[in-house]
Amino acid sequence: MFKHSKQGAINVISGTLPLSGDALELLEGAFDGCLSEGQPRAVLDLRSVPLIDSAGLERLLDLRDRFQKKMGDLKLAGANPLCDDILSVTGVASYFDVFPELSQAVGSFIE
Repeated sequence: MFKHSKQGAINVISGTLPLSGDALELLEGAFDGCLSEGQPRAVLDLRSVPLIDSAGLERLLDLRDRFQKKMGDLKLAGANPLCDDILSVTGVASYFDVFPELSQAVGSFIE
């Protein structure tokens, strides 16, 4: 399951499922509300996400593109060591602002 919440004006999506298979549709659904905003700003909190597979990486890039088309921004935060390695080794991390902590990612929108 993926949960949508807000910290001030920033949307936060968090979940406990791997970014793979059927969970990707749930992830997409969690972002639907964010993407209906004029200039969407969101953080995907990866703290409890155990794994990201190739389909999950593609979905992250697709979501980033959708945010950018609306002049918004999607940032990543709190990835565990495995997910952090997956993002780094595949080069996907270079397409995002990635933060070790959720609070840092949310705060970066203010800077």
